[in-house]
Amino acid sequence: MKSKILYADQSVLVIHKPAGIAVESASVTQMDVVSELKNELKTTYIGLVHRLDQPVEGLFVVGKTKDATAKLTKQLQEGGLSKSYLALACPKEGMAVEDSFTLKDYLYRDPKTKRAVITEDAKDQRAKEALLSGSVVKQTKDGAVLCRISIETGRFHQIRAQMSHAGMPLLGDEKYGSDQSREMTKALGIRQLCLCAHELSFIHPKTGEKMEFSITPKWSSAYE
Repeated sequence: MKSKILYADQSVLVIHKPAGIAVESASVTQMDVVSELKNELKTTYIGLVHRLDQPVEGLFVVGKTKDATAKLTKQLQEGGLSKSYLALACPKEGMAVEDSFTLKDYLYRDPKTKRAVITEDAKDQRAKEALLSGSVVKQTKDGAVLCRISIETGRFHQIRAQMSHAGMPLLGDEKYGSDQSREMTKALGIRQLCLCAHELSFIHPKTGEKMEFSITPKWSSAYE
């Protein structure tokens, strides 16, 4: 398996997904995390609760039973399931450690370009509100900023598109990057998208225990 099972019991699995593999693929020829898990565990049921984009590394939880999946999904909808991301970004001028930011945009997925498009028209029927908040926790010697990000909505490519639109494109992001972020990506020797779902917490659907997990991104050497 390319993915790693960090926790397993009769109800849930917590997975560390590497960058580059899809959570679930429409192609029968492309291996994905769900297929890996079904093969590894010899099961026909893996209940998806939330997803990570293919180029994004990080943590996510799945249900091993329909009841567990339903309870976790309800937690996600009601805010009981919490995710936190780390992102290495090209900063706006004057940005410093401990600075915080909140981004609110209206976003839709363009099926032709497979990109998230931010529109200034709040009445655009294609668009949905996208909300995130973040803070700068570290600055590298090359000037990049490490940001901790939380999202209140789960939109397509939300973090990547909103950060870029706000003048803070993520390093390693060819799709939404700028000339400056690409130069910084090259200078730091980065070869993947610097976005990681590094913390995950939820209430266990059977025991009621609070479960907390964290990982260090593979690209962490870029900001050390």
